[in-house]
Amino acid sequence: MSESTEAKPLTSALHGPKTSYILAGLILGAVAGVVANFAWGKTAVLADLIHYVTEPLGQMWLRALIMVVIPLIFARLSLGVAGLGDLHKLGRVGLKTILFFLMVTSIAAVLGLAMVNLVRPGAGLPQGVRDRLLATYHQESSPERAAPQASQFGIQTLVNIVPRNPMGAAAQGDMLAVIFFSLAFGVALALLPEERTRILAEVLRGLADVMMVIIELVMLLAPYGVFALLFTVAARFGMDLLARLGWYIVTVIVGLAIFEFGVYPVLIKVFTGWSPWEFFSRGMRAILTALSTSSSNATLPTTLEVCENALGIPKEVSGFVVPLVATMCMNGTALFEGVTVLFIAQVFGMHLPLSSQIVVMVTAIVMSMGAAGVPSGAIQVLILVLEAVGIPGEGIAMVVGVDRLLDMCRTVVNVTGDMLTAAFVARHQ
Repeated sequence: MSESTEAKPLTSALHGPKTSYILAGLILGAVAGVVANFAWGKTAVLADLIHYVTEPLGQMWLRALIMVVIPLIFARLSLGVAGLGDLHKLGRVGLKTILFFLMVTSIAAVLGLAMVNLVRPGAGLPQGVRDRLLATYHQESSPERAAPQASQFGIQTLVNIVPRNPMGAAAQGDMLAVIFFSLAFGVALALLPEERTRILAEVLRGLADVMMVIIELVMLLAPYGVFALLFTVAARFGMDLLARLGWYIVTVIVGLAIFEFGVYPVLIKVFTGWSPWEFFSRGMRAILTALSTSSSNATLPTTLEVCENALGIPKEVSGFVVPLVATMCMNGTALFEGVTVLFIAQVFGMHLPLSSQIVVMVTAIVMSMGAAGVPSGAIQVLILVLEAVGIPGEGIAMVVGVDRLLDMCRTVVNVTGDMLTAAFVARHQ
């Protein structure tokens, strides 16, 4: 299948809210929640306000995001793999592209896991707060029971990856089974002649675009949803959980900064021959566009222009590599997902052994390939990564309110990785 799997531009009538509005909702929700907790924390009035107003509103907004996860991941992963049919034409160029961005994304995921294990931003909550968190997010099992379940990684885990019933796996939120079926479906599409799969591919592209339009519609309400979620968390748990969220934000941003300004310069020098300073200087326009839009898709035209004109990458290389890696190479997203999963596990008091952290790393790498290149695109897939290792998916509500700030930062890392991959392939084609 030679046609790019990059999603077509959405209708111009849909524009998400400005980042400043979402950040305002975040700050106002946190401040109002802390004040309410301090002044009326033990009163029935505040409990009723949370139970009947802010929590339902926040959960409805969050559920609206989550409901598109399965169809979006199935469509994008299937199309992404099917697009690798170009390897039959480009051969070594396509293979080098895939291997290089998998290597870099793996480094990002490992760095994220190392950061969260070192800093442990979710640890240290009082037991009473942790118990209320578990009750709030409907966790039926205790942390002691959940930990052994998460550590059951072995032959049966590998067997369960292959679903007996793909629809049943999707209904149960079985992440690894959904990924396996999506990848198998994409491989089959790539192996069939294009004339026999053209209509089906268009249906999948349409499905992916429809899901992204739903996300755009839901994101119009993001300032209010974020306010409701942050108010609920702060009013119910006070500064204890907010302090943990602060450390979580610092951990993610520092990890992304280390990757952007520490790992990338080494990779740029070793694999492209460019001076890191010159590479970043020439690519700055794409980097700033990524920071302001929080969208790899929206940055794609700028990334192509920078690669061809500022970095001198041949059009035949950039035209193939950049759309592919913009869809599938999400280094910042992989790092973010690894940190977030372990942070939520730490907050719940769940210990994830090394075997389960390996599952997190592999799942984060694969799921980053399926994340939509739109603002907050990673949030829609994170719940599936959580549930893949036995963590309550509802825990995503703790971090979704602060995601837009982190999204800006990880999109910069994603787009820099797109340019790096194109430069590598151009030099070694």
